[in-house]
Amino acid sequence: MAVKAKMFVAEVTKYGNDCGKVVLNPVTGGSDENKEFWKYTPAGKLELNIDNPDAFKQFEGMGEFYVTLEKA
Repeated sequence: MAVKAKMFVAEVTKYGNDCGKVVLNPVTGGSDENKEFWKYTPAGKLELNIDNPDAFKQFEGMGEFYVTLEKA
């Protein structure tokens, strides 16, 4: 079974050439969908250090992302 969360980019810290740290937190409001996700995931934090420039660029504009966790 996979678990899906909806998160927003709370922090982007750039290190050197298009790589760095990204912090995502659960969404809290702004839409009915966000309120529904917040009801089941009211707190948390996902922190990623990304060395892939193409991947890092996806987060520079901030925004919201779906995060799917599936057992490997």
